[in-house]
Amino acid sequence: MSRPAAPPHASGTQPPDIRPWTGRIMVAAIPLAALLAACTSVPLPPWTPAASPPVARAPASPPASVVTAPRPATPPADVQISPVAPPSRLPPSAGVAATPSSAPADLPAPYSAAVAARFPAPSVIYNTPGLQAGRTSFTTQTEIQAWLRDQAAAASRTPGVKAAVLPIGRSQRGEPLEALVLTHASGTDPSTLLATGRPTVLLLGQQHGDEPAGSEALLIIARELAQGLLRPALERINVVIVPRANPDGAAGDQRMTSGGLDMNRDHLLLNTPEAQALAQLTRDYRPTVVVDAHEYTVVGRFLEKFGTVQKFDALLQYATTANIPEFLTKAAEEWYRRPLLAALRTQGLSTEWYYTTSTDLADKKISMGGTQPDTGRNVNGLKNAVSLLIETRGVGIGRLHIQRRVHTHVTAISSVLASTAQRASELNQLRPYLDKEVSAQACKDEAIVEAAATPAQYELLMLDPVSGADRAVTVDWDSALALRKVKARARPCGYWLSAGSAKAVDRLRLHGVQVMRVAEAGSMLGDSYQESSRTAGERQDVRGTIAGGAPVIKAQVSLLRGVVDVPRGSYYVPLNQPLGNLVLAALEPDTQSSYFANQILDGLQSTVRVMAEPAVKFEDLP
Repeated sequence: MSRPAAPPHASGTQPPDIRPWTGRIMVAAIPLAALLAACTSVPLPPWTPAASPPVARAPASPPASVVTAPRPATPPADVQISPVAPPSRLPPSAGVAATPSSAPADLPAPYSAAVAARFPAPSVIYNTPGLQAGRTSFTTQTEIQAWLRDQAAAASRTPGVKAAVLPIGRSQRGEPLEALVLTHASGTDPSTLLATGRPTVLLLGQQHGDEPAGSEALLIIARELAQGLLRPALERINVVIVPRANPDGAAGDQRMTSGGLDMNRDHLLLNTPEAQALAQLTRDYRPTVVVDAHEYTVVGRFLEKFGTVQKFDALLQYATTANIPEFLTKAAEEWYRRPLLAALRTQGLSTEWYYTTSTDLADKKISMGGTQPDTGRNVNGLKNAVSLLIETRGVGIGRLHIQRRVHTHVTAISSVLASTAQRASELNQLRPYLDKEVSAQACKDEAIVEAAATPAQYELLMLDPVSGADRAVTVDWDSALALRKVKARARPCGYWLSAGSAKAVDRLRLHGVQVMRVAEAGSMLGDSYQESSRTAGERQDVRGTIAGGAPVIKAQVSLLRGVVDVPRGSYYVPLNQPLGNLVLAALEPDTQSSYFANQILDGLQSTVRVMAEPAVKFEDLP
């Protein structure tokens, strides 16, 4: 049996001026206690429901209902997170009716009191609309909108801070999708943030509607960045927050969007307006770090398969798909996951690599997060961002342990913000290095077309559902930390796409991929795809069939080298660009995530792998 470990140090050239790439763990510069105090309403009043009478000023000391964390030690001089004067109480926006979620109020505990005792409430009480005592629903969409506007207004009263609420799209039912931008730049538009030279962190919550703790935690984080103890971090980083990416699912307390799609499996294809909104936000703001806040199933199929309850407060994983740059994985591990583990440990919170199991009760295998290039975690990695998944134990237990679940997310996300502030200069060297490295791989060597997790055995700690004691279970374990090569090909210089491929072109450009149009007819040396067999199937992930997806084409192909005539008005997608690895994932046809398999491209004849730099005249697309 073996326990998964961090990826080994790799030999080879280091990024310029990035030192050291050693095993030394640098704990985040902001002590955990300070970060937690930043989010406990110690310097701020609790949120006040609309029915409460207005109060002009916050009390000088914390409300009696708030138990404060111990006073932190003095943080290092390079990043100071210090108490601020209590700001005025922020009333909710007037005239906005809140529509309660259909989420259940308090489900009965699906396990014994002994299990529940393993998860005591934290020593702080978090205040958001959805976390109020006696509340039967989580924060509604209209309450989130009001909250974001309140934080933007509060932040803008601080000299040097700029804040804005951005409309980024609408859900399938027409609910507004919004992001809060917080920065020390002179404005909140993408070009102004990029010009600061500071890394941008994108925080995403509630892609799955029945996973509320991340959304509630991001409201806390937004408040503390805007007017609390996290505010000094904005001197080194920019932050963009989308507390709820799937408002329709949240309103119905369901995992999927209103159209029945799992939007977290849609980040390459972009079939849903919700995923399109996030892709455009990522394209424009180019975050260096992306955090995706989720919750995982506590009992359910785990109890049925193993007779156990899930133990860990937080499950963590970074991008693990084919062609992720090596140094990006190293940065995710050494600069982020290790400080995260230390931060959670300090608060007595347990952690493990992210894992799940299929919905097939006969299948006892446990898998880490998938290796397909379709989740936000993996797609943002293919965009050369440090991409982190944080999952708390929450699905299937309603509001049970909600303060602890939120506390776990707040602790983890605060650690990520601290690590980014501490590593700002290194991150600003790393991102250009990665963009250049990926671009330089065009026309060279080999590209992995498809990869899979490595089978192993693992001793996983779970909980006895009656006694609450740890129970070690030896499981078959698919590790995503070491990928097996399933299919590989010579890396092309780029891809030619037919003039009828406008839908695929639009999706690629929404990601930020450069696509050029053929201005004059010419020819290219390329490999055409020859189909040898075809079947229809469904997209699969480690849980089973991906919900809501249309049937996919599963084709077997071979390559035929030749000179290809390319007409005016067709397209060329070069691989000598930072998103070259994302282009590979989208355009190699014989994988379940490809644009061909999912019928975004009409047929194999629509694509040619261009194998030499083309001598054709191109024009930029408007």
